[in-house]
Amino acid sequence: MFIVIAIMGLGVLFGYLMRNKNIKGIISGAITVLIWLLLFVLGTEVGHNKRVIESLGTLGVEALFIALASLVGSCIAALILWKYIVKRREQ
Repeated sequence: MFIVIAIMGLGVLFGYLMRNKNIKGIISGAITVLIWLLLFVLGTEVGHNKRVIESLGTLGVEALFIALASLVGSCIAALILWKYIVKRREQ
């Protein structure tokens, strides 16, 4: 845990020292490439795990249920918020 905090602190220090330089484009590109690399490594790890591959069908059904429940819940919350906003405008 100390290593993670130290690396983050070094990043903050680097950002502070480079604050006057125009490195936003470089940093943005580096972050994108690192995220792709992390996703690739995660996919490799999941594909290597026999237990995960065997239970993929069950996981898919659960993921579909969670996604649909989230979608329905978000729509209901948005509808309630919309009605609340319209009601306040009419007052």
